Amino acid sequence: MIKNEKIKASEVHLTGLNGEDLGIMPTVEALQMARKLKVDLVCNSLFSSPPPCQLISAGAARQNKQQAAKSDRPAKIKEIRLTAQIEDHDYDTKKNQALRILQSGNAVTLVVKTQGSKESAKAKSIIEDLLRDLKEAGKPQTGIQVSGKQSMVQVDPV
Repeated sequence: MIKNEKIKASEVHLTGLNGEDLGIMPTVEALQMARKLKVDLVCNSLFSSPPPCQLISAGAARQNKQQAAKSDRPAKIKEIRLTAQIEDHDYDTKKNQALRILQSGNAVTLVVKTQGSKESAKAKSIIEDLLRDLKEAGKPQTGIQVSGKQSMVQVDPV
């Protein structure tokens, strides 16, 4: 994002504060208009001639830049493993860990390892309890998947 005096083009295609098209004008004139309105002149792309520029308030330009940087970063999927015979304190630790990951904007895969078919019902109930405890921070992407030696679910941040 190129702002104000750093724009070197002789002419710009200007868009106003409310999105109205102000047409093609000399860069000097566009800068004077920006100063008069106490806003920034921001160039969106240098790949066209004349480059498209926009009048944006300083706070909005900073916020757009932060949102663009945040959206560029792909969300990670972290895995948290548990066993079917988990203690209460360990359950709370894993729940807090999953909550921290979801609040940072990453997804969590909860995996409960089992040994035998008797533990699969217990594993499913542990995952259901975790989903209930994490519902304000995340929502399940899929249903609970129960396979031979593990039960799992992916939780995406809200």
